[in-house]
Amino acid sequence: MKRKNIVLIIACTAMAWMASAMERPNVILVMTDDQGYGDLGCLGNPILKTPEIDKLHAQSIRFTDFHVSPFCTPTRAALMTGNHPGYTGAFRTSSGRTMMHPDEKTVANLFADAGYATGMVGKWHLGDNAPHRPQDRGFQDVVWHRCGGIGQASDYWGNDYFDDTYERNGTFEAFEGYCTDVWFREAIRFVEKNRDKPFFLYLPLNAPHGPYRVPPEWEAPYKGNEQVANSAFYGMIANIDFNMGLFREKLEELGLAENTILIFMTDNGTSAGAKFRGLDSESVVGYNAGMRGKKSSVYDGGHHVPFFIYWPKGGLTGGKDIDTLAAHIDVLPTLADLCGIPVPEEYDLDGISLKPLLDGSEEPWGRKHHVVQYHGGAYGKALPPGPLAYSTVLTERWRLVNSDGQKLFDIQADPAQRTDVAAEHPEVVEQLRALYDPFWERVSPRLTPVRIDLGNPAEPKTVLCSQDWHMKTGNPPWNFGAIKKLPKVTGPWLVDVKRAGRYRMTLRQWPAEADKPVVAVRAKVGIAGQEKEVPVMADSKGVVIELDLPAGPTELVTWLYDRDGKAGGAYFTDVEWIGDV
Repeated sequence: MKRKNIVLIIACTAMAWMASAMERPNVILVMTDDQGYGDLGCLGNPILKTPEIDKLHAQSIRFTDFHVSPFCTPTRAALMTGNHPGYTGAFRTSSGRTMMHPDEKTVANLFADAGYATGMVGKWHLGDNAPHRPQDRGFQDVVWHRCGGIGQASDYWGNDYFDDTYERNGTFEAFEGYCTDVWFREAIRFVEKNRDKPFFLYLPLNAPHGPYRVPPEWEAPYKGNEQVANSAFYGMIANIDFNMGLFREKLEELGLAENTILIFMTDNGTSAGAKFRGLDSESVVGYNAGMRGKKSSVYDGGHHVPFFIYWPKGGLTGGKDIDTLAAHIDVLPTLADLCGIPVPEEYDLDGISLKPLLDGSEEPWGRKHHVVQYHGGAYGKALPPGPLAYSTVLTERWRLVNSDGQKLFDIQADPAQRTDVAAEHPEVVEQLRALYDPFWERVSPRLTPVRIDLGNPAEPKTVLCSQDWHMKTGNPPWNFGAIKKLPKVTGPWLVDVKRAGRYRMTLRQWPAEADKPVVAVRAKVGIAGQEKEVPVMADSKGVVIELDLPAGPTELVTWLYDRDGKAGGAYFTDVEWIGDV
């Protein structure tokens, strides 16, 4: 009798847990790429039509002073981890600095450990190789393009936004249709598949990032308008808007909309929604919501973005604005808090949950400032990164900008940041400068190289690309336009040999799927204190060099020499463990 009672108690407990799990909210986080605060109708754009996102805006709780990083990778790293990008190790878009330290835990790890189905569809831009791919970082179901944009160097050769080849759970697959349509189609597949269990879906779109390509019917309404800086850019946003409408209709049809936390945000300021005289200027054509600066600027136009959150069952509705200063690092703890998921200490978060603000608490929120820094400056002018440069210390009233000198702006009186008031308020400058120091103490020890694994059983063949060369200044060849010129430059890949043994390295100037010959007469590799040189055979499409490597961290450098003895690197190098020594 006792045993039956115990079994009954266990069964009832399990049923109660399952019922509770079924009530846990789903989460869908939609983030567009290079769309600024002013690139929406609901936020004042007088030309661009975004009725579906406008509708979501009208229904949602909106953070009106929400900040991200000024460009792609750092925002994604902060969003995934709840930590400052510099702390994660992923603080630039190339040069071997797009990958997070392996000890960083992600929001996908958190939700997967809590029993959620986790999915990612679209742009990752946090590493193309193990242990940095989305499937290595907590996502169970992934469909994504490599690199920072479709058609960039490590993306599948020939991709151009239409009928492309993307990676599904480690295998390349051909897809039909325009990229944004594909991502939303795959998002619908994921929610249909997981409709009977709680799920977390990360939907980071690559649009409207350049190159600016869209089916002509979306661009047509904006073509020829002198007030439109880039008609294709607007067309890409119009297509996103249309797909958002279809996606939300499907959530309603599936009965998921009521208990799904839906977030819409963007990853940095506009790239092409307006024309500017310079990185930090005001717009001269187009609409930028009255802000100064664009993508890559540490002025507000580079990092002040829209953030809407909608959850009917949780009471997050009604079109309310919250003007408290908030940031991308706050998203992970907020979602964990809303879903009742404890965050383990090992996550060591910089962000703070926004739930008290969403609940309408009148208690003071836990943070009154935020720091944005473009480590190394625009275009990699100063790598490795140093303190203070290209940074902004933000409060709800002030911006201390360190870009073209140190300047102070009263953002409430001067949202366009036209008038430097540092001389009038030296005490504010001193206070804000002091707030920067703990930030630098936190991130600077982690602004260290992150390595790519070789010989990782999770990735039998590691395909390295020149975008990940660890350069000290500037950018390596990171797109096919640069690579097609066969530039005479090379750089090191920082790698970690996970198991000692014999390795086969295949050197190429084009990815294997391009099926193009190597333009060189000699090839050489240097790794783990060894160098080996071989001749390049006529019409060779990949130069093979084998070496015995010890386990541990090292650098891999390649050279392909022309007849004049000038060398460029093997922009693509396959590395495969082939056996024990």
